[in-house]
Amino acid sequence: MVDEMKEIGASWEELTIPDEYLEPYVEDRAELNGSIGKDISTATEENLKDKSVKCSPNLLQVLKAAESRWPLYSQDRDKSEAPDSGTRELITEALKTNMQIQLNQQKQEFNKRLTKAGHRPLSRSRSQSSIDSINSVSSKSSEDESSPQDKLQKTSKGLSDFCIKNIKQAEFGRREIEIAQQEMPALMILRKRGGGEKPLAGAKVVGCTHITAHTAVLIETLVALGAQCRWAACNIFSTQNPVAAALAERGIPVFAWRGESEDDFWWCIDRCVAADSWQPNLILDDGGDMTHYIYRKYPNLFTEIRGIVEESVTGVYRLYQLSQVGKLYVPAMNVNDSVTKQKFDSLYCCKESILDGLKKTTDVMFGGKQVVVCGYGEVGKGCCAAMKALCAVVYVTEVDPICALQACMDGFRVVTVSEVITQVDIVITCTGNKNVLGREHFDKMKSGCLICNMGHSNTEMDLASLHTAELKWEQVRTHVDQVIWPDGKRVVLLAQGHLLNLNCSTVPSFVVSITATTQALALIELYSAPQGRYKQDVYLLPKKMDEYVASLHLPIFDAHLTELTSDQAKYLGISKHGPFKQNYYR
Repeated sequence: MVDEMKEIGASWEELTIPDEYLEPYVEDRAELNGSIGKDISTATEENLKDKSVKCSPNLLQVLKAAESRWPLYSQDRDKSEAPDSGTRELITEALKTNMQIQLNQQKQEFNKRLTKAGHRPLSRSRSQSSIDSINSVSSKSSEDESSPQDKLQKTSKGLSDFCIKNIKQAEFGRREIEIAQQEMPALMILRKRGGGEKPLAGAKVVGCTHITAHTAVLIETLVALGAQCRWAACNIFSTQNPVAAALAERGIPVFAWRGESEDDFWWCIDRCVAADSWQPNLILDDGGDMTHYIYRKYPNLFTEIRGIVEESVTGVYRLYQLSQVGKLYVPAMNVNDSVTKQKFDSLYCCKESILDGLKKTTDVMFGGKQVVVCGYGEVGKGCCAAMKALCAVVYVTEVDPICALQACMDGFRVVTVSEVITQVDIVITCTGNKNVLGREHFDKMKSGCLICNMGHSNTEMDLASLHTAELKWEQVRTHVDQVIWPDGKRVVLLAQGHLLNLNCSTVPSFVVSITATTQALALIELYSAPQGRYKQDVYLLPKKMDEYVASLHLPIFDAHLTELTSDQAKYLGISKHGPFKQNYYR
């Protein structure tokens, strides 16, 4: 299999990163700076001619007004000089009147200057279409509150096989996708190289992932490579409605919107799977929900499905469980444990996006805060590194002694949740497990504690235990809820325990590009593999493919790889062109 993968890798080695990229906007201020510098130097020379410091007329008026408001009864002033109560009232009223006159005069003078000079134009103004698009996204009209299931929408070409929030947002979503494309070079290369060969011609991919600008680039890449796609969201809060509209406008059936209910979530998956005259032969899953739904409700579809590509810890666990009991009916690719996913998406993506999510929702300052991170896998490592960099005091909880030892060597104290739950300011879960936080932990938290989840599912917290009669829920802002105890204590829950970064902020496009390229290649491998190559089991991507994905992203950094000599390659017992690590390397 490795030899065959070498042949696949060789056919792609001629690809190169596009040479041209959009230049960043730089505003030329040389003329402005020159004029300002000239004015300042001239003013300085004039002041030096006369060493006496002169107050402006406006400043003199301010000083006089301040003097008039000094206390009428100073310690060194004779009480006999103090005015009687009637006189004091007259003085006070006169001062108020005088100040009001001055304010009115200044306002009139300011208005005259505006009329004479006119409004100064902005250097980077927004177009009306931009404003309309933003308003359409941010508005919360009664129409937006209704379920999209209740209304029939059509694209500009008359297509209606989709269910999204608002098809009119497609233009704005298209711009979001175009921005993401600039940071996802490998997928754009796959389109260019594979667009003629169409390696996915005839493939029918049913997907259940986050629907964001980044995944839209992946979906449209699959279409460019010849696949037909139907898509649902793996998270009820992470869907970007304008992006979903842009995909639908391009003719891709999408069934997702931000803020779905639990029933809506499964309804959308059903609409993707149970389409008339359309049967999937590949599954791209994130969390295992699509696979689980087909397994439970439409098991007969597995007769035509060639394979499953799964990218989350939770989904991979489910696949291995099915494999162990002999109920995994098709081969599956474990993308989550590929090096390109673990070392980049899970680590670097979470290191940046955890801060973005917390800042946007709570405006919290991290310096000096006590934080407990539950889990020290790649996601936990990224979260801890981000918190430590901003001078937070970080604790780690872990069940794996190897990960616990890594945390200790990285300078973090490893504890149990119960040891520190009464004193921490922020709790972050990222274990992929269930009930990491229970009611006994919530009760012990101090007032104002922030709770968020960076794992795939909100099952990491026992939120059902918080929906009781004695506790009050209060929404502070979007994705920010306060749970209030009878004694007045309150804790802050973000995104209702769902994934923080994709629900409350966003993630770096470049890092997502690495994982998305791996997913695309995994789908191509499963679809094009000869019958019998893969059995009904869970497989890891060959290391050669991992290395190839990484190599596609190096040119954007102008990185240059060192090439082994033939003698060095023979000494290591590997090919000079890779793979450079064994398949078990993580």
